[in-house]
Amino acid sequence: MPAITVDDLTVLSRVRAPGLGDQPRPVRQVTTAPEGHEGEGFPVRRAFAGIDMALLDPFIMMDQMGEVDYAPGEPKGTAWHPHRGFETVTYMIDGVFDHRDSHGGGGSITNGDTQWMTAGSGLLHIETPPEWLVTSGGLFHGIQLWVNLPRDTKMTDPRYQDIRSGEVRLLTSADAGALVRVIAGTVDGHAGPGSTYTPMSLVHATIEPGARLDLPWEVEHNALVYVLSGQGTVGVEGRPLRTGQTAVLGAGDYLTVAADARQDSRTPALDVVVLGGRPIREAVAWAGPFVMNTRAEVMEAYQDFQQGRFGHIPA
Repeated sequence: MPAITVDDLTVLSRVRAPGLGDQPRPVRQVTTAPEGHEGEGFPVRRAFAGIDMALLDPFIMMDQMGEVDYAPGEPKGTAWHPHRGFETVTYMIDGVFDHRDSHGGGGSITNGDTQWMTAGSGLLHIETPPEWLVTSGGLFHGIQLWVNLPRDTKMTDPRYQDIRSGEVRLLTSADAGALVRVIAGTVDGHAGPGSTYTPMSLVHATIEPGARLDLPWEVEHNALVYVLSGQGTVGVEGRPLRTGQTAVLGAGDYLTVAADARQDSRTPALDVVVLGGRPIREAVAWAGPFVMNTRAEVMEAYQDFQQGRFGHIPA
């Protein structure tokens, strides 16, 4: 995985080891993501399928996009589509994605970059591979996370955060066996570059074979661990976890993820996404690209979209 890394983990700041009285987060549930297709046909894993929404709060859904090695002419994206009431977080691990919207925003993200889009009151959006990638083919791998917005910020003005890989805060575990990339939020007092309406943290960790990561975690936040690739265990109880599986953790001061000593040849290490946030605890009415608090608000969003109030597709 070409997401940002370093040659010598020992030069990085280390997260503290659990102290006396710190409570480990127990494993409440492990689910396996079903596979499907999104947009014009790129493969995805639905990371949160089968998990109670109350346990996900403030998150709505997360897709692992790829990993796929496209032949020339095969790379695919999405058609123009609307959003309202939440934020989309697209973290590109491998490959390139271009994005544009009806407000004139846009850009490209590549290895280790994150495009954080606050849809807020509403916009039209498109995500596509650049033309040169369609012509040549190549690897494509990333995640897209949907983060809910509280009622009082759902109709905020749309905005972007363009988070480049070099801005991500890099840490290592107490034994320097894991690389911890803090994209948003704060981990053990170390802040990532992402700014969030709802307090949350988003981490991509690479754990070397046989190594263990004890990650301090904000006690007011929930905690989810999703495996991008590899195999290992989660929790001090050592619950097995492999590619495409999500672990929902209970309350505590820290979480534990360990990599098996032997990985297959395609996955030399265990790569996981760790995320959590302070629950919003508000009613959720979710239909397609709109995440609101009531059914009436969702219907209003559809009407505003149909009447052109989200803007117009640029020429």
